[in-house]
Amino acid sequence: MENMVNPEYWRGRRVFLTGHTGFKGSWLALWLSELGAQVTGYALAPPAGPNLFTAARAGETLDSIIGDIRDAERLSRAIHESAPQTMLHLAAQPLVSEGYSDPVGTYTTNVIGTVNVLEAARRAPDLESIVVVTTDKCYDNRETLHDYRESDPMGGSDPYSSSKACAELVVAAYHRSFFDGPDAARLATARAGNVIGGGDWAANRLVPDLLCAFAEGRRAKLRFPDAIRPWQHALEPLAGYLMLAERLTEDVAFAGAWNFGPALSDCVTTAALADLVSRHWAEAAGWESEATSFPHEAKLLRLNTDAARQMLKWRPKWPLNEAVRHTVAWHRAWLSGHDMQSFSRDQINQYVRTPNSPDEPR
Repeated sequence: MENMVNPEYWRGRRVFLTGHTGFKGSWLALWLSELGAQVTGYALAPPAGPNLFTAARAGETLDSIIGDIRDAERLSRAIHESAPQTMLHLAAQPLVSEGYSDPVGTYTTNVIGTVNVLEAARRAPDLESIVVVTTDKCYDNRETLHDYRESDPMGGSDPYSSSKACAELVVAAYHRSFFDGPDAARLATARAGNVIGGGDWAANRLVPDLLCAFAEGRRAKLRFPDAIRPWQHALEPLAGYLMLAERLTEDVAFAGAWNFGPALSDCVTTAALADLVSRHWAEAAGWESEATSFPHEAKLLRLNTDAARQMLKWRPKWPLNEAVRHTVAWHRAWLSGHDMQSFSRDQINQYVRTPNSPDEPR
């Protein structure tokens, strides 16, 4: 059945998940719990203030280890003791703006941290599949209408994007050098577009900034209203990561790089997305452009997802309007004091039950 994560594969499976305290990592921890996996998480402590890991009590669903992936010895010990069969590496410095303010920390986390993960993975005897999550911003983006394929050159004009391109090169080298034998774990990277969803409070991200402003009854400020991004709900690429891990176990042909992005019709400007969030919030919500000068960010970025659609049989399920609706509903539920672990699990199950969207011409 297309675009379906296989519960039988994950039930009882030992999974090592880095970055489990982050936004996507917390959603993935909850989903793996729904699937019955035995998960060990390794990540920095969740950020101060509201965060999904705390709000949804994701720490209850797994064995949580608070640690830094730059600490190679501690990371290696945690992987050895958990004896994983599958590894999902999400831990990262994930923000373009933070890359400008702390380039050294960004490179050491995203590049050396990935080296540390793969070094430890080499010595994990039960490991079958490894998915390293990078970003769509790893491409040498010329800001044209070209939608980037997995074979396109790596690049990055800012420290964050460049660090993720470097991580891709690290994975490619480790694949050829250490993970290409018949008995080696199979290794792949996943490149996703901009994600939205409930429980994201990261600074300088569009939807969190919008929801915070609307909840406080003020107009939001947009830094780059004309920038076009491939927006999707976080559950969309997470489904891809899980499906990719499954297929890696079955066939070495799935080793390599994979794009996970929305339909081209959902690659819209930040202004269009802000308008959509405003309509779903409904209470006189609005936005305005911010005149302050900001460091460079790409204005146009689109992904080609033909490989994931054709080989993995992955499809986006929630069009942008649905993704925004679920995101706003989550935030309103949190403001109202709901049990957010239960609410989040319900959204995961709604996603799983949603029929596949028809494929679009590419």
